[in-house]
Amino acid sequence: MKVLAINGSPRKNENTATLLNKALEGAASQGAKTELIHLYDLNFKGCISCFACKLKDGKSYGKCAVKDDLTLILEKIDNADAIILGSPIYFGNVTGEMRSFIERMGFPYLVYDANYSTLFKKEIPVGFIYTMNLDEKTMKEWGYVPVLKGTEDMVGRIFRAPEAPEVLYVTDTYQFKDYSKYVVTAFNEAHKAKRRKEEFPMDCVKAFEMGARFAGKS
Repeated sequence: MKVLAINGSPRKNENTATLLNKALEGAASQGAKTELIHLYDLNFKGCISCFACKLKDGKSYGKCAVKDDLTLILEKIDNADAIILGSPIYFGNVTGEMRSFIERMGFPYLVYDANYSTLFKKEIPVGFIYTMNLDEKTMKEWGYVPVLKGTEDMVGRIFRAPEAPEVLYVTDTYQFKDYSKYVVTAFNEAHKAKRRKEEFPMDCVKAFEMGARFAGKS
């Protein structure tokens, strides 16, 4: 059993990465092999629309033909037993790095037939972990959930997820070591610090439990 976590944050030790590591700890507690991949360590671009992955009898049919730092990662995805994607929310969606990764990861498996079927060879669970500065009420009012759900559903379908992708929203996050150094008057530092102390540990437990469930489904 191999569980992969993909970090779409430029930070390796902050909110998103911490939660992904907790998810992998949960998977490891059930005996899974785990790996965390940091997208911002890699040199790659999004899909270039070459359609080599759709070419009849082509040598890259069903696979991304572009050779760069994602090539090895996509091979690991092809052999994974569960995938957890984590990203902070920038401007109402996942980071550009994560979006580019999702394009390159998912499009080669997608078949342009009547059912938009998939070439992925097995069923695996899929999870999404999002971190964001907004509180949960504002996140919903601003329409984040339906925007993100479209991609979640597509990824779940491509990987034949036996159930709807699991989603963990981690809201109202603590962003700065010292709020006084930044122009962030929309936020209350004391409130943020309190949530970081009281709520974030519970979010970490939820991430751990997600990883454990995924590994337990093998």
